[in-house]
Amino acid sequence: MIKTRVRSWVIPFIVIGLALQANAQDKDAEKKQKEREQKQAAILKMKDETLSDLYKAKPETVDLIKKAVGYAVFDNTGIHLLLLATSRGNGVAVEGISGKPIFMKMKTVGAGPGLGVKDYRVVFIFKNAATLKKFMESGWEFGGEADAAAKTTKEGAAASAAGSATTDMHIYTITKKGVALQATLGGTKFSKDDELN
Repeated sequence: MIKTRVRSWVIPFIVIGLALQANAQDKDAEKKQKEREQKQAAILKMKDETLSDLYKAKPETVDLIKKAVGYAVFDNTGIHLLLLATSRGNGVAVEGISGKPIFMKMKTVGAGPGLGVKDYRVVFIFKNAATLKKFMESGWEFGGEADAAAKTTKEGAAASAAGSATTDMHIYTITKKGVALQATLGGTKFSKDDELN
């Protein structure tokens, strides 16, 4: 009889505990979803601002992007300290026809002399659908020979055709403050961001 009473009192507490746990999990999931949406919105805003700066500096890129099968935009902040350069960035690749964004990330580890912070944005304009698909699905890794330089003596944003590691894309590097920067894509890996897609 006593055992039955104890059990009858325990069951409501178990039910309440499970309900509180489920509620906490729901709130945690909502918080993560909100953070995810905020990160996505920030990347899309960066994309729009970067393209606007690119169009002002290189008006011919308006038509290039309109005719392209797709494009990708990345914002990268790197720290270059003595012989080791590391950087991380976020970006988005956009398929030209559907306009669907695929959120991506970039990571660079390289060596070279110097000291300072490197802050730049990179725009890829794809001419080939297979190359875009590979970039979006499998990512891309640049070897040490891919060097993209953006240099300017003017104030404000500036863009410089960076050359290309492949004939299937154009690569532009944009400085935010017009400071002469060396943006080395060698040793840089671009990959799909599973957390944001």
